[in-house]
Amino acid sequence: MNKSSFFIIGQHAVIEALRNPKRRVLRVFLTEESKKKIHKKNPNKNLLNDVKVFYKTKKELDKYSTKENLQHQGYVAEVEHLQKPILKDYIKEEKNITLICLDGVTDPRNIGSLIRSAISFNIEGVIIRERSFPRESKLMYKAASGAIEYMKIFEVPNINSTLKNLKEKNFWVYGFDGEAEKNFTDLSWNGKNILLFGSEGLGMHKHTSKYADFLVKIETNKKVESLNISNSAAIVFHHLDYLKKRNE
Repeated sequence: MNKSSFFIIGQHAVIEALRNPKRRVLRVFLTEESKKKIHKKNPNKNLLNDVKVFYKTKKELDKYSTKENLQHQGYVAEVEHLQKPILKDYIKEEKNITLICLDGVTDPRNIGSLIRSAISFNIEGVIIRERSFPRESKLMYKAASGAIEYMKIFEVPNINSTLKNLKEKNFWVYGFDGEAEKNFTDLSWNGKNILLFGSEGLGMHKHTSKYADFLVKIETNKKVESLNISNSAAIVFHHLDYLKKRNE
């Protein structure tokens, strides 16, 4: 396990890190106002127990977010990495699951927003190339709004070989492509599914798209060229969650 530490900022990111028993929080930097908000939002539990807390002014905390041009909201924390989940171990224990696979998606804000939507609509995990995952990005943690604490993020060395192995384990791979003929809402979405999303602009890598069993699209108004990947993903996640709950 990687014991190196890094900083995260923002109310939801910091509070959810404090709530996560698997996350080690080394230090927390708060304004007096943000301290009051933590206690108000968590009246039955003191999240600051066993954590080194330092009280700072808003201006003193600005140095942690100026570079990224982000609002810290009076919350900064130094945290350690979570232990990485192992994909092959996880899929042994699960039957009908849906995982996201990101092919070439590297923008921290998009990844964070996508993770937030995935948690909101009960997607089980995200697969991403380990060299592409901005694991210490303040921007990603801020955009995820605390959701990273609850999402299984599987960092893999190679997307193509991972998809090949998952297909051998009876997963269906659905590649999202604006030029596809079939609308994703026309499918039943049963069994084990991989939702394969490519990067904005470039889309899926040509070789990676060959591992998709089906290419599907989100039907949109033709006046709009395309949706942001995090918006597209949220639409898909909501639809799949609706189908799952309807069939329970």
